[in-house]
Parts: sequence; C-alpha cells; structure tokens
Amino acid sequence: MQAGGVAILRIEDLDPNRCRPEYADAAIEDLRWLGIRCQEGPFYQSRRRELYLDAWRKLRNGGFIYPCLRSRKDVAQAALAPHDEEPVFPVEWRTPAGEGMKHPEPRGRNWRFRVPDAEMIRFHDKNFGEVNRTALRDFGDFLVWNRDDIPAYELAVVVDDLAMGITEIVRGADLLTSTARQILIYRALEATPPAFFHCPLVVKDGRRLAKRDSALSLRALRACGCSPRDIIAQARALTAM
Repeated sequence: MQAGGVAILRIEDLDPNRCRPEYADAAIEDLRWLGIRCQEGPFYQSRRRELYLDAWRKLRNGGFIYPCLRSRKDVAQAALAPHDEEPVFPVEWRTPAGEGMKHPEPRGRNWRFRVPDAEMIRFHDKNFGEVNRTALRDFGDFLVWNRDDIPAYELAVVVDDLAMGITEIVRGADLLTSTARQILIYRALEATPPAFFHCPLVVKDGRRLAKRDSALSLRALRACGCSPRDIIAQARALTAM
C-alpha cells in the first residue's frame, strides 16, 4: 500500500437470515477478479461475538446504553416530522438510569445508546471537511444490540476497528451520520476514532445504486463480458455524475 498500511477484508455477516456463506464467497472472489487484494482477512463478524459482548458489558456498566422494548415500527409511528435517515427515538421512552444493570445479557431486548442531549458531534472528514451532527435533531438514541440477540452495525464496526487497529476508514457519504454515532461509542469506550474519508455515492439516473440494482452487480457485469478496467471506468463515470 502506498501509505505504508495494509488493507483488511471484513465480512459483515451478523444477520444469519440475510448473510449466507455463498454470498461472502462470491464477494471475495469478485474482489480478487477486480484486482483488489487485501493483506489481512477475511474476518467474519459472525465469529467475533465475544468481542461485541465485552463491549456491550462496558457500555452497560458505564450507563451508556439501556434496554428497550420499543420496535422500529413504534419509533416510526411516533415521529413528529420526517427525517432523511431515520426517525429520532423519543426521549420520553428512555428507561430509568441503572435499568441496564438488571440484565446480565443483551438477548430479548433492543439496547439503545443514550445520546448526549442536543450535543453537536463534530469531526473532520478528509473529503467533506468539517462535519456536524446534532444529537436528538439529526439522530436519536440508536441501536447497539437487537432483541434477536444480534449486535447492531454501529457497535460491531467500532469494536472491530479498535481490535484490528484501523487508522483510516473510507466509505460512502450516506454514512456520515453513522460516523457521528460511532464517535460517541469510541468516546464511551475511551478510545480514539480513526480518520474518515467519505466518498460520493455511485448513482444512476440521480438515484444511488443499491442491492436491488442487481443488473449492476459485479457478478452480473462479469457475466456480460465486462473487464475489470471497464468496471472501474464505469464506476468513476457514475460517481462523477
């Protein structure tokens, strides 16, 4: 790597209903075909549960998280105004301080991070510059563990970044608010966040590409005869639109 670091391949396969081994195998093979080589990994999040449990205990013991029986549907129905990403969890639904200590394990309940009321979370992004997100306005108390006993994305990636010694994260601009949430977790765990670079999303006809756009998946493009060079050029063109 030009910067003197290494690239790590991490498979975020926490949800067993949506993440199948064959999908991970296909993704690894597609990346190799495209010419992307990682020096470490793959690491599978589904095999790292104890690390996430340890972080959950630290957050619970510190009073940063609390158990919650409210569903996503409950939160959506309670929203007073539309939000770009997700509705803000009502503060009146928070459980009393210390409630979390009654639970020796996370299963059976959603667990939410109690955000600092109205605090502005500031961070420097190497692409967008200074970024600000305000708690309870741009985002509310967010999930760190799901009631089906699966760690949430925000917690798992922070734990993995710390365990793997990640120093720089490159990801899409749609995760800028997630970065603000994760900075709160880093702070609660008394850890220093890595550097961030959020890149523009690949779009088509003004709409960002998603998994539903299977016609533009690497596997589909390969089947149509595209070369790695063709795909990289196409991605650059779509990003610039």
